[in-house]
Amino acid sequence: MNFNLLEIYAHMGFFARCIAYTLVAFALASLIVFFERLLFVFRSKAADRKFASRAGRLLESQQHAQFVTEATAAKGSSLAKLLGGGVKTYVSKKAAPQGKLGAVELTRRELERLYERVTADVRRGMSVLATVGSVAPFVGLLGTVVGIIESFAGIAKTGSGGLGAVSAGISEALVVTALGLLVAIPAVMMFNLLSTRADALLLSLDLARKEFMDHLEDVHGVPGPAVRGEGAVALDVERATRTEAHDVRPA
Repeated sequence: MNFNLLEIYAHMGFFARCIAYTLVAFALASLIVFFERLLFVFRSKAADRKFASRAGRLLESQQHAQFVTEATAAKGSSLAKLLGGGVKTYVSKKAAPQGKLGAVELTRRELERLYERVTADVRRGMSVLATVGSVAPFVGLLGTVVGIIESFAGIAKTGSGGLGAVSAGISEALVVTALGLLVAIPAVMMFNLLSTRADALLLSLDLARKEFMDHLEDVHGVPGPAVRGEGAVALDVERATRTEAHDVRPA
């Protein structure tokens, strides 16, 4: 394998150079997103561990105001953003006059909305890696096809044929395809790596959200949705049976 990339680049046409510049821009975008997201995950995990060490004690002692203050001060922590918003909603709804829904149920719904926002924040920018990984090979293939077309168009103009007449143009075109693959393969690997780390982070946040709701339900003595649903059905059946027994009178 002996070829000079600088010489091949010098003989590239305008369209092939545009394709090459586009692929280089894809590569730079992928690297920027990858390192920024990787740094975000590492910082978020470190901030979450630091916040969780204090949050548990504050919840056990029911120091909700101090908990909100700590969550506001914990910059870069996804856990603080999630649970801080939940505790803030719980305190405000508990102090205000309650409607049909209690403070615990309203907190659960707010946590679901906050979890969706945190999920979008954790996965922000990963669509760039997915797009580059899927599009870059086709962009390189486009440059190859156009390069081959230009090679055969040159043969038609000069009237000369043979492998030597088209080999230079075809090699230049294939280099663009190789460049597209060199951009796409690392982008797919970076996307898979970030997806794994993002899923692990979101799983820990989801578990923390559920543990927080268990804490609130235990403090208030409110059963969870599944338990409450089964108990409600059993209670309705029991009431219906008693009603039928009392309504039956001998003639």
